Amino acid sequence: MFTGIIEEVGKVSSIQESRVTATMTVRAVKILDGLQPGDSVAVNGVCLTVRQLAERDFQVDISSETLKRSNLGEMKAGSEVNLERPLTPGSRLGGHFVQGHVDGIGQVLSIESRNGFGFWEFSLPQGMRPYVVEKGSIAVNGVSLTVAKLKKRSFEVALIPHTLENTNFRNFVVGGNVNLEVDVLAKYVESLLDRRSDAKKSVLTEEYLKEKGY
Repeated sequence: MFTGIIEEVGKVSSIQESRVTATMTVRAVKILDGLQPGDSVAVNGVCLTVRQLAERDFQVDISSETLKRSNLGEMKAGSEVNLERPLTPGSRLGGHFVQGHVDGIGQVLSIESRNGFGFWEFSLPQGMRPYVVEKGSIAVNGVSLTVAKLKKRSFEVALIPHTLENTNFRNFVVGGNVNLEVDVLAKYVESLLDRRSDAKKSVLTEEYLKEKGY
């Protein structure tokens, strides 16, 4: 579990692709402190397992499913990635609960800059809109953001100067792809409502059968 508060922007030093998977090495400094092989780390909002550690980098394996469902398949040597270590007991929850399970890929539709602030619009993949609400939370490339405006097929966020300076958003241009993860609380609410609906249908069916003498 993560918070969406990026600790460091790392740089891909190499990526080796096989037919369906990849192994990526990322140069970093801050997040290496206390990191061990087998630990989780969020790379552009994707939860990955540390395979190997060196003095100034770490290595992770990327499955075919992750390559398909995230923008990690677009990474190459020199690409910058947002990095975050997982929550620990006693950690401050500065953003929101982020699982590192990407729900879809969005595209940068527009970028505006006014008085040092960034106003960005992203496309919203079909099926994700019910989980997104204005003033609610969403993770974009692993960054916890607040939805400023929700449209039919897109949403807007306002980025403070700190976010622009300390994430890989500084490198993005219109047309670039970003990883999106909706607030997990919305998924739990939907699941709970579905279960209640199914339970109600079950009770009604039993009552009907009894009434008919079955």
